[in-house]
Amino acid sequence: MPDQLHQLWLDPETAGKRADAAIAGLLDISRSAAAALCTAGHVTLNGKVVGKSDRLPDAGELEIRRSEERDPLEIVVEEVEDLKVLGDDDDFVVIDKPVGVAAHPSPGWVGPTVVGALAALGYRISTSGSAERAGIVHRLDVGTSGVMVVAKTEHAYTLLKRAFKERTVEKVYHALVQGLPDPLEGTIDAPIGRHPGYDWRFAVVEDGRNSVTHYKVIEAFGKASLVEVHLETGRTHQIRVHFAALRHPCAGDLTYGADPKLAAELGLTRQWLHAKKLGFDHPVTGKWVEYESEYPQDLAYALEALAEHRV
Repeated sequence: MPDQLHQLWLDPETAGKRADAAIAGLLDISRSAAAALCTAGHVTLNGKVVGKSDRLPDAGELEIRRSEERDPLEIVVEEVEDLKVLGDDDDFVVIDKPVGVAAHPSPGWVGPTVVGALAALGYRISTSGSAERAGIVHRLDVGTSGVMVVAKTEHAYTLLKRAFKERTVEKVYHALVQGLPDPLEGTIDAPIGRHPGYDWRFAVVEDGRNSVTHYKVIEAFGKASLVEVHLETGRTHQIRVHFAALRHPCAGDLTYGADPKLAAELGLTRQWLHAKKLGFDHPVTGKWVEYESEYPQDLAYALEALAEHRV
């Protein structure tokens, strides 16, 4: 149970304000942290749980329970040994993110983050985004490795966020998927939303968000195929969900139906998915820039095992 109890009496100044915004101001914490308290059920008004987007009245007793534990959105400065800097510009830094590293702090995640790793390397990010997401203009899943750009300045943050939103960024992934997709080159256009039966999963659903994935088979190994993927949209778990819907899940991706026996034979403890290349217009010069990332050891091993017919 949380250890601190804050009892606050509302007044006309809070009337009509969203709960997360008002609590952030009252407790001097980030809005994201305030929203996390609401989501966890730690905020009540006259005994009833308050949602983060609920509008507060002009009177009433607000109770907020907070734990003495570390703020889950606090940036922990921590070196990440395998994180490499691929490009260091005045306006942005491009990194090769290893598996097991989240883009930024979030409730429930206690491991290393890109934001914390860059802080450990001496980078100082200045943007209008949430403090715990400083400079983050796009994300890679914890279990996905590869190239990622982080904005250093407000100008770069604004333009890169816009570029990702307007889909002018070239995002190229390589994925090892089970079996052989038919056709060998194609487009998966299927809406993605929350899985109706699992909170932590996504799925192709009728009322989901528009999601488009272009792919081309690079090499077929029999049990699995290496494909190059170009994302037109950037939904959470998009590549994993789309290939799972085709019944060709990413090798090693047990969350989305991959064969655990094949994963073990390939030495995979995560999905075989890598952000291979990232290209975008430089936020200051407008010149097109591209960065590439090599396969990490675990993914390279799996490919070698297939190529040498050890699987």
